[in-house]
Amino acid sequence: MAACRAPPGGTAPDSSSEAPDCQTRINRLKYILSKKRKTPLSARGHWSTWPAFASGQTVPRSPKPCHAPEERPPGNKQVLRTIPKPRYLERLESYLRKELQSLDLTKKNSQELKLQPYREIFEFFIDNFKTYKPLLSAIKNEYEVTLVIKPSLCTMEMASDEILPRNCNWDVGPKSITVTRDSSAHQKTTIRALEPLKAMITTMSEECTQKILALQEKERDEINMLKQEKQHLLKFIDNMKEEKSSLQVQVERLRTSVAEEYARYLNEYGARKMLLAKLNDMYNERLDRTRHQVQDVKGEDAVKLTLALKIARQDLTKAQVKLNAMIADYGDVVPRRDFESLEKKYSDLLQEMKTLQRDFDQLHKEYETLQEIHRETAEERDNFRAELQQAQRNRTPRPNWAKCSEVIPGGAARWGCLAEGKTSDQLVDVLLEEIGTGVLKEINVFPGWGKGDTVPVYLRHDGEVKNKKLTKKDVVNILKDVWKEKIALEQQTGKRSSLPEFFLGYLQKKYGDAAAMEWSYTLYENMRLCRSNHVLSSFYDVLTGKVGEEQYHGQNQLVSNLQKELAACDSSNSGSLTREQFSAAVREAFPLKRKESIQELVDASRYRLDSTEDLIDYVSLFKEDEEGNAEPFVAKLRSQYVRERREYLRELRSKLGDLTEVKADDLKTAFCTIDPDIDDQTLDTYVGLAYQVRREQPDQDVVPTETALERLLAGDVRRAGPSPGERSTTSLEEEQADFQD
Repeated sequence: MAACRAPPGGTAPDSSSEAPDCQTRINRLKYILSKKRKTPLSARGHWSTWPAFASGQTVPRSPKPCHAPEERPPGNKQVLRTIPKPRYLERLESYLRKELQSLDLTKKNSQELKLQPYREIFEFFIDNFKTYKPLLSAIKNEYEVTLVIKPSLCTMEMASDEILPRNCNWDVGPKSITVTRDSSAHQKTTIRALEPLKAMITTMSEECTQKILALQEKERDEINMLKQEKQHLLKFIDNMKEEKSSLQVQVERLRTSVAEEYARYLNEYGARKMLLAKLNDMYNERLDRTRHQVQDVKGEDAVKLTLALKIARQDLTKAQVKLNAMIADYGDVVPRRDFESLEKKYSDLLQEMKTLQRDFDQLHKEYETLQEIHRETAEERDNFRAELQQAQRNRTPRPNWAKCSEVIPGGAARWGCLAEGKTSDQLVDVLLEEIGTGVLKEINVFPGWGKGDTVPVYLRHDGEVKNKKLTKKDVVNILKDVWKEKIALEQQTGKRSSLPEFFLGYLQKKYGDAAAMEWSYTLYENMRLCRSNHVLSSFYDVLTGKVGEEQYHGQNQLVSNLQKELAACDSSNSGSLTREQFSAAVREAFPLKRKESIQELVDASRYRLDSTEDLIDYVSLFKEDEEGNAEPFVAKLRSQYVRERREYLRELRSKLGDLTEVKADDLKTAFCTIDPDIDDQTLDTYVGLAYQVRREQPDQDVVPTETALERLLAGDVRRAGPSPGERSTTSLEEEQADFQD
């Protein structure tokens, strides 16, 4: 392999950097020399048998030994011939002289630079002498290995403080070492001197191995002790668990015993209460009977009466003692009916407290949700305020757009139609579109983009392409026909085809292979310039890969669903609905839209109506002019579609937090958090879109978060259900309404 040398003015390695070893310096030198241009000497020349010692001399021509004696020239005369130096050798010598003269021999690595030309000459010989190439290559490899080994040995000698070669001269600079050697005998001396160092390294290796084994043995003892301690602790834990279980059993038994004692005391209390009532009745009956006896027997003996009175007093004393004992024993006991009444009241209060606690927890959660919504709203307000302040600082006076009517074809009437209902930014796009289309009509040919792999398939062409100079109406009709043919083909085959390839195939089929590129370039330039037209801009975005084709079909599906819902609400088929009916139909078609968005659509539907008119002609809201421009209602519906998708992905980005890379499981969790109603099929579709894989591939590697969000933004990613914040707010409003009722 022929080497290349660096130019003479090449820079040397920085002396302030860390000193590399000799092999690194040789590799760096080869890198510097590789920047030089290839030499023309690598071409093979014409070889001759010219001897190296006979430059420009006359050489006697001896007869060949294979000639017969009669064929040899007579006499002893020798035929002399002049052999010039081979041209290839002269070129090699001239190249060597030039290379040596171009070197800067004042640098520290001058010897290595000087060696490089000789190395190149030797490689030229090896490449051209095919017969001797193996032997010459082996010789060169041995020399290269020897040159590499010498710096390595010198580096090992520097690492040893005990053994230094006596025949090596050391030159130590700030961060570089230069070693010179005397002869090959010095290498043998150095190797012999390094033998003790090798033995010392072997001894140190054995000592380190023994130390490691000792440490492992020590750690093994410690591990065994820790295992024994672990087993002891596990047994202690088991004992504690058993003790806990026994204590729990005792507590249960005590509770049962207390309950039984309490029931027994209640029964005894009731029995004693009944006994007291019975004693009172008996006492009263005795008094009545005594009174009747006294009245009946007035002439009875006084002794009997005295004895009866004495016995009655004794009975009264006994009853009084027993009554006092019962009062002392049961004076603090609560009556059973009072206890049952208090127990029932306690149960009612406990149930009410639990209900209030659940209501409080629900209100607390709603309060936290409202706080989070308030915080997000405050952040959004601060951002809007900052944007407003920035816009106020950067704002410029509003231009007088009426001046554009003087330069736009069609005058003030056409400019009024173009500028109706558009913002300043949209008016700038309209003005640029008018200027671009005007310039486009003056161009006769387009330069081709070439046939490289980076060029889109529908623009691969070399040379100039003729401009068809189409009108915007013609371009819109062609693009609509392309969509129509593509959708019909996909419904027939059941497979999704690539729009760029189908676009080129459509043009080739309709206009032929020769004129297909002319139509393709003309349509492409018109789409690129006319960004205000929805048909052209949407086709251009899908064709160039900025957005997925699903977005185009998703927007058309939204418009189609709304038309069906409006037609269903129109029972009389009159083509008109009242404002309330129209609002209800829009809310039914888009249940996830906010009240503000519904109001925006209602206001856009009444764009051409007076404030006093109540009927809305919903059929006219979906009409398009000849250039494909839709009514403000459809434009507002499409802008809300884009805005809602961006808000949805903004919530997803906020839920992912500060993650720079996201996994499939984390992405699924974030989707389920911000959109709880999303189904598994839609979730797998979104994850596959973010990771650019099919649904059958469950395992995906991580991807950067921003890349995943950009892929989701290009696809048709929409919310499947209301957000958790809106759901809690709606439920709170419903509960407040029920409470007021």
